[in-house]
Amino acid sequence: MSAVAPKGQERVVKNIGGAAIDGAPIAYIVVLAAVVTALAFIPFSVVLASGGSFPMNQGIFGLIGWVLGPIAGAIASGIGALIGVFVAPHTAGVWFVTVIGAIVASFAAGCMSAQNAKRKSWWLGVVIVTVIALIIYLGRALFVNGIALQWAIFASFVNWSSLLLFILPTRTLVVKWIGSKNLVLVAIGLALGTWISFGIAHSVQNAFTYTMYNWPEEIWVMLSSVIPIEFLSRCAIGAVIGTGVIAGLRAIGLVKPTEGVY
Repeated sequence: MSAVAPKGQERVVKNIGGAAIDGAPIAYIVVLAAVVTALAFIPFSVVLASGGSFPMNQGIFGLIGWVLGPIAGAIASGIGALIGVFVAPHTAGVWFVTVIGAIVASFAAGCMSAQNAKRKSWWLGVVIVTVIALIIYLGRALFVNGIALQWAIFASFVNWSSLLLFILPTRTLVVKWIGSKNLVLVAIGLALGTWISFGIAHSVQNAFTYTMYNWPEEIWVMLSSVIPIEFLSRCAIGAVIGTGVIAGLRAIGLVKPTEGVY
């Protein structure tokens, strides 16, 4: 019996999902916001100069941006961080700075991808905001408080290095690695991307916290060696948790958010 070639116009079958924000189902946003809140309970290291300790959820802000996209990711991280301020005040620090950092980190991570043609220039906005924040932060240190240039450079290494990596092609390389089928490359992409995205958020946060606290040069000297170690810890958290989450999402076959890059 010979096969009969189909006739007529080809039809496209699509999954009709529920309510979504920027292509990400609200259920995904709620779940990831809850994860951010849960990890806010776990202190990971002491934050020098401003007091308190940073929570483990800082390691997954970038991951949420890559899973949900810039807008939905920023919403999920912002809501989770805001709730965490109230239920886990021991890791909250300056509450509004904590929330701003969560939003900026996820948004910056989501902007690393150029999937949507209308958003190809969004990363430039991230660069402009970060440069302004660094001018406020380092300008105040050098010209108002008289911090020595070498300590300003060393202590802000994570800030300016993350900005450079965001501007350079490493931005798109991170997205390529996260989307790879090789989980080793996924882990490397998540680690490097976490350094970049949280470094950008850290610059914006410091524009606020340094204006508030004006920590002395002795603290800058100490920060020059401590902050990179803290950032490596965040990168490890992002790589370990993120690789597991992405592998799981791929395995169970959930519908990927429109702006997701995994």
